[in-house]
Amino acid sequence: MQKVLNSKKLGYDLLFTLQKANFINLEELQRFFQDLPVDPYIKGNYRRRRLSRFSITDGKVVKLPHGRLFQSKEYNPVVGDIQREFHEIDDALVVHEDFTRLLFAFNDACKLYSDSREIGVHQIRTTCSATNFGNPAPEGIHRDGTDLIAIFSIGRNNVQGGETHLYRSKKESPVFNKTLNPGELLLLNDREFFHYTTPVKPLNAETDGTRDVFVLTCPSLLS
Repeated sequence: MQKVLNSKKLGYDLLFTLQKANFINLEELQRFFQDLPVDPYIKGNYRRRRLSRFSITDGKVVKLPHGRLFQSKEYNPVVGDIQREFHEIDDALVVHEDFTRLLFAFNDACKLYSDSREIGVHQIRTTCSATNFGNPAPEGIHRDGTDLIAIFSIGRNNVQGGETHLYRSKKESPVFNKTLNPGELLLLNDREFFHYTTPVKPLNAETDGTRDVFVLTCPSLLS
């Protein structure tokens, strides 16, 4: 991500960029995905999730008060127009140096592309089995209704699929499509692109699979 922020590609008219975040220890963050609560708003119990909001104040990460996530039906036809409430991100993760590095890097981009100084962090595990495939984007091709989004892949275990697509229009072919490998970070302008991630299923049908990501947004969409 540091390379992203110093790249000539990241001009004021940022569209999207993909980088390897080598400054993050994935193993350190992976362990915090083991006890995520089930997302109660999605049928099938295949998605687990925590959500918190932060600001960077005086060079420090500040965790903001608990909030509820709201998106209109325009952006989320599946669970739009309702206040969604999730468990907060674990306190031990909030103060972890690798987690704070990620927030600092994303905040640098937010200074350029958003008037908001509030960051939302979605910690998401999508699970799958032979009888219950996981759908990272049940709302289909969509925008989140924010300014800037970062999708950071933490881990993929016994999964196939989960390819991320970016579209200029829902009616056009994707301008970007890639399976994000652990350590890869996709930064995108939500005002310019629709995005979507294909369902995941297990490579080995006898064992469940998992896909772990952080999704960061600015503004947070929490209130």
